[in-house]
Amino acid sequence: MANTPQSKKRARQVQKKTEIKKSRRSRIKTFIKLVEENVQKGDKKNAKEHFALAEPEIQRGVSKGILKKNTAARKISQLSGKIKALS
Repeated sequence: MANTPQSKKRARQVQKKTEIKKSRRSRIKTFIKLVEENVQKGDKKNAKEHFALAEPEIQRGVSKGILKKNTAARKISQLSGKIKALS
């Protein structure tokens, strides 16, 4: 347990940051799921629309420290490849 005032403050800050990061991660996953659901249905138009919303959200996750750069690049590449495969 935190004993010094500084360690108590750090514990509060970590708790606050954890909640913020958890909500951002959840938001990113939701956008990804929307794209993947449309790909599963074979709906290319909606998949493209949702991808246009998901891509900046994923990039924002990189800038906010939620995702690593290469992880985000790989996910974007996979999603665009799945959309491209729909004909």
